[in-house]
Amino acid sequence: MPIQLLPLLAPVPLLASAAFGFLNAGVRPRHLTSVSEIAALLAFIAALVATVGLIVFGPSASPVIGIYGIGLSARLDAVSAVMLVLVTFIGWIVTRYASTYLDGEERQGPFVGWLSLTLAAVMLLATAGNLFQLVLAWIATSLFLHQLLLFYPERVAGRRAARKKFISARLGDIGLIGAAALLAAAYGTADIGLILQGARAGSGGSFAVAAAGLLALAAIFKSAQFPTHGWLTEVMEAPTPVSALLHAGVINAGGFLLIRFADVMLLAPGVLAVLVMIGGFTALFGSMVMLTQPAVKTSLAWSTVAQMGFMILQCGLALFPLALLHIVAHSLYKAHSFLASGGAVERIAAIRRPGPVAIPNAGAVGRAFAAALVIYILVGLGFGLAHKSPQAIALGAILIFGVAYMLAQGFADAAPRALTGRTAIYAVATSVGYFALQTAAVFITAGILPSTPPPGPLEWALIVLALISFGLVAFVQAMFPLWAHHPAAAGLRVHLSNGFYVNAAIDRLVGGWSTRSAS
Repeated sequence: MPIQLLPLLAPVPLLASAAFGFLNAGVRPRHLTSVSEIAALLAFIAALVATVGLIVFGPSASPVIGIYGIGLSARLDAVSAVMLVLVTFIGWIVTRYASTYLDGEERQGPFVGWLSLTLAAVMLLATAGNLFQLVLAWIATSLFLHQLLLFYPERVAGRRAARKKFISARLGDIGLIGAAALLAAAYGTADIGLILQGARAGSGGSFAVAAAGLLALAAIFKSAQFPTHGWLTEVMEAPTPVSALLHAGVINAGGFLLIRFADVMLLAPGVLAVLVMIGGFTALFGSMVMLTQPAVKTSLAWSTVAQMGFMILQCGLALFPLALLHIVAHSLYKAHSFLASGGAVERIAAIRRPGPVAIPNAGAVGRAFAAALVIYILVGLGFGLAHKSPQAIALGAILIFGVAYMLAQGFADAAPRALTGRTAIYAVATSVGYFALQTAAVFITAGILPSTPPPGPLEWALIVLALISFGLVAFVQAMFPLWAHHPAAAGLRVHLSNGFYVNAAIDRLVGGWSTRSAS
């Protein structure tokens, strides 16, 4: 069997598992859990074998299985292999978790069916070799996930959130369909490999630029960017395995789309600038709101909003290898966070509070920022900081602002020496990890993803704006404990916890309180 066909065969066990689930309804169907777990494991093994084949034989593309160039084909390269292994691994874990979580549910069989179909669709999306398959898998993923979000149809809040998600997804579908049509017209083919070759050569003209704009629009709707983020923070009524699959897998499709068509996106610097602004604002907005949420799953949802914004920001800065790395890291972290959220609450509740928390003053915060930047520069010099692109250096500085926030706790006057030492070690480890993983991501995707172009005047302005914005927010967050008891801070916390009521405005706009069309 040719290795390039293996990615197309990987979803087959999941399709069989879906059929078995739909045919075996009722409480505790016989062999259902075994069949679903084995199918997910086989898909994961197929992904690993395909990755080994990629390492041994190099990138490849299968012929189209269909007629007149319309059908299924697989593109196996570093991007698709990473996504395939990631999706199948998380899918296997979620499937195993769901077997216990839904034990005794009357509709466990259909749940397994829709879960398996969703995973199969995401796999076909990640390995798509032509535009037809890409669009079809993109739409199918959303429709199958919609059924999972409505697993408890009697829950009104869940139906309302699913309806808003459905509207946002359909708008993203329109953007992707339009982009696919323009790309086919610009390059005279539906083969993604040939399209990327043409874009890297600088061809495509105005059709390619317009396609880049529509690709960005599709990614914005898919990845819940401001102001279309509200549905992502409300889909908490679905079973926990669905939340894990959504936040650790499906939500990344927007970023994957931009990464897959990175060569096309570089033809439209204006579109990338818009992505920087929207992604950067979404990241800042989501991170601030997240800190005010009392519920664990809601806080995790707002964290996903912020992380997706940061991913879009990375794509806008043309740091596509780092955006791919971000998808992997965030997916693994968020899958664990959702699946372990119940146990985390119990463990935190059992912790004995030893006394007051050390609160840093302005001097401690200033020293923390200075120390974090010094650590970043010293570690960076060991990894060739001088040869990094300005965009990558700026992104690292933004990440180090988060380290400064952590260091500020250790630099507080009341902080014990052990805490100061631990935070310094964490800061060094974070800087080393960033540069090491950045180097690895660039190496793995070399020749597949384009290198970051030198920034122009607009890009420089956006880089400076991003550094100032993220630095200011990090400083305010570090100082907020000192202001927490001020009446103005209390009022701000209330408004932040409600997301400045943007979601309520969207509800009014789309009729979000109506649930009739969500079922």
